[in-house]
Amino acid sequence: MSRPLTPLLTVDTVIEMIDRPGRPIVLIERKHPPYGWALPGGFVDIGERLEQAAVREAREETALHVQLVTLLGCYSDPGRDTRGHTVSAVYVATASGEPQARDDARDLVLCDPADCPELAFDHATIVADYLRYRDSGQVAPLRCQS
Repeated sequence: MSRPLTPLLTVDTVIEMIDRPGRPIVLIERKHPPYGWALPGGFVDIGERLEQAAVREAREETALHVQLVTLLGCYSDPGRDTRGHTVSAVYVATASGEPQARDDARDLVLCDPADCPELAFDHATIVADYLRYRDSGQVAPLRCQS
């Protein structure tokens, strides 16, 4: 039997800087297309748990050692990535220290999640879901379309 064709699996992480006033989040400027500001994240490696991938990608792109807090949600809109269909498990994490742009990150910024620059992919939706989580404790809503 042949393998089914499926979307690629990715992780993204909303990193709260708990040692800064207002708990800003970390955004990276992407070094490779599609360009723009985004949450730290990337592809899950074969044999890797989603949580391991989220921690690894955060460290590779920001030099931060993060503590995962919760799974915010899964984002699967087929149009979310111009390179092809990806599904992302998105985590909320905390960190402290001095983040640095590394690996696939050209630059890095700490920002108030209510006042982010224009974001790549569907990351504006993710940040809006994060703000709702931060205010109410509710994770991302299901987005079902009939």
